[in-house]
Amino acid sequence: MTAIQLAVQDSWPELTCYGCGPANHHGFQLKSYEDGEALVATVHPDTQYNAGFAQVLYGGYIASVIDCHAMWTAMTAAYRAEGRPLGSQPRIVCVTGRLDVSYLRPTPIGPIHLRGWVEGDVGPKMRVRVELGPEGEVTATGSVLAVQYDLSRDPLARPAHP
Repeated sequence: MTAIQLAVQDSWPELTCYGCGPANHHGFQLKSYEDGEALVATVHPDTQYNAGFAQVLYGGYIASVIDCHAMWTAMTAAYRAEGRPLGSQPRIVCVTGRLDVSYLRPTPIGPIHLRGWVEGDVGPKMRVRVELGPEGEVTATGSVLAVQYDLSRDPLARPAHP
């Protein structure tokens, strides 16, 4: 019998992030999985996320899912580097320090695949690369600076509710 693999986002069920939060039922509900070499995901954007052309995906949607996928890539790598289960306390949190997206060609609306990995060392600041596109194509790439963030020191970091 094959074990069911949980999405990495399911390790933080109360997270309300619009792009990846399991507790935000109005958001994108990004679900990313470890494949041994990278973090992978498939999203199925609705046609409402078009770029003004019926079958072309809006660049803001692309940037959002690259951003969320990159943060989870960094957090998953940080937990692995510490030899701890994903989501264990104290929680390792990464935030976006910089997001650079390159739009290589129009991304058609349909199933979109993401693949992310940490480039270089895992640590307090990590460079994450993400490729996005339909099966077998890369239509956009992201280079993201992920910064580990101590939520316990931030008075504004309290749970949000959708």
